[in-house]
Amino acid sequence: MRGFNFSVFSRFWAIAKLYWLGSEKKGAFILLGILGLLLIGYTQLSVLLNTAQGDLISTLSAKNETKFWQTVLRFLLILVVYVPLFAGFSYTQSKLGLYWRRWLTENFLNKYFTNRSFYQLAVKNIEIDNPDQRISEDIRSFTQDSLLFLLVVVQSVLQVVAFSAVLWSISQKLVIFLLVYAIVGTLITTGVFGKKLVTLNFGQLQKEANFRFGLVRVRENSESIAFYQGEIQEKNNLNNLFTDLFNNFNSLIIWQELYLGLFINTFEFLPYVIPAIVVAPSVLSGELEVGKVSEATGAFARVFFSLNIIVSRFQSLTTFAAGINRLSTFHQFLSPEEKGDLLTKVNPENRTIDTIENGQLAIEHLTLQTPNYQNTLIENVSLNLPQGKGLLIMGTSGCGKSSLLRAIAGLWNSGTGAIFRPELNQMLFLPQRPYMIIGTLREQLIYPSLEKEITETELENILNLVNLPNLADKFGGFKVEKDWGEVLSLGEQQRVAFARILINQPRYAILDEATSALDAKNEENLYKHLLETNTTFISVGHRESLRTYHQLLLQISDNKSWQISTINDSP
Repeated sequence: MRGFNFSVFSRFWAIAKLYWLGSEKKGAFILLGILGLLLIGYTQLSVLLNTAQGDLISTLSAKNETKFWQTVLRFLLILVVYVPLFAGFSYTQSKLGLYWRRWLTENFLNKYFTNRSFYQLAVKNIEIDNPDQRISEDIRSFTQDSLLFLLVVVQSVLQVVAFSAVLWSISQKLVIFLLVYAIVGTLITTGVFGKKLVTLNFGQLQKEANFRFGLVRVRENSESIAFYQGEIQEKNNLNNLFTDLFNNFNSLIIWQELYLGLFINTFEFLPYVIPAIVVAPSVLSGELEVGKVSEATGAFARVFFSLNIIVSRFQSLTTFAAGINRLSTFHQFLSPEEKGDLLTKVNPENRTIDTIENGQLAIEHLTLQTPNYQNTLIENVSLNLPQGKGLLIMGTSGCGKSSLLRAIAGLWNSGTGAIFRPELNQMLFLPQRPYMIIGTLREQLIYPSLEKEITETELENILNLVNLPNLADKFGGFKVEKDWGEVLSLGEQQRVAFARILINQPRYAILDEATSALDAKNEENLYKHLLETNTTFISVGHRESLRTYHQLLLQISDNKSWQISTINDSP
């Protein structure tokens, strides 16, 4: 599967056509057309320059001063056109690659966030590692390298056509030898080195991403690691990741630099001397001018390296093929038809929970399982939550309390039964550790709204309600950007999350131990404001004090059983 074969080209086209057959295809083909014209002009000028170089040597050998200076002038005039043409070609190529990367990145990001694919990738246990690296690095490499290889192939074809005519006029034997030599070298390279190098490059991309992700995890969890004094374990883990990276790269350089390098250097050395050997008898006999040796050598080299494109660029081609494989599997997962096949492997019996949006919150005969369908958490639960009431979910750790909230949110659909709920934009979920965005304090408070119309005075009043009266002044106002997950304590973060409820005013609030870091007084204050807004809410928690603020209790047991009761009837 990972070998260098025709399947790579099918995967390449599956990704490439997103751009070339997409909404920006007109602009893409215009830029590609400009590149084609520049390439034709550049190739023709290369032929003229090669001929001029041969003429320079011939005029010097003939000691023809007048013709020599005419040839120098012709050479300089060609160069005046050649240099800006080459610069324009490079600029247009980079510009097209940049636009292509932008569109392809936007396409992947749209699919990544559609239907919460980013979350499904994390919980469905699908073997697609490091999606961040695939979006950032693999797309960059794909757009730059694929365009480069495309233009190199086109350029090679043009140069073969242009310089073969020159070479044929000098020696037909050179052309025949060249074709046979290039074909044999290509077959040896792809057959002996292809599959091995693609596999090693694929593994290297994966191991580099794993090592980088391990470093990011240490940075993001530095405080927890420090509290646990887990430095030695984390260092050993990173050392192990780097050892895997090191060993794979060691194998890669042995195959790539040593074995392949020996073959390529030997293979590409001989063409430098062959033209002189073949043409020498004709020059020595006087049939050809001395400059024809230089002209034949230049033309032979151009044709040879054009035909030899796979051998000469095989190292970068194998890396490129490995990147295509990684990007292709990611694209398959993000495509609805392909994703369905992948998820069917996880859920062969196609058991899913029905989610029905009808403006109320109720559960009917719900049996909830883990995303991989390995464990059943709750069986045959049914309940109805009236508008303006509060439901408290309690039970031992691991019995499925938070998982039930994930099912209500539509994050988990593993199991059977039905969940009735309002539209998600009428609900706000508060996890135990709130998500703190990188942005201003204002953006933090109105999240997940994009542009909530609310004055700073109103924001200050809401901060007072959640017992954070000096938060804005402490950090310099509502427009200051901070890493709020680092500068705020967990208790402050939980109060900021409650402020979001008061600002966004959802009809339903889902609280997963959302007051676990608060004292009893702050907890009472927050729930009091929640009750005053007539918000319907569900809370998960262990504290007995939470019973005070709820009207219904769902008690879940370890044996998958459950019991629903009013708070007054609960034990």
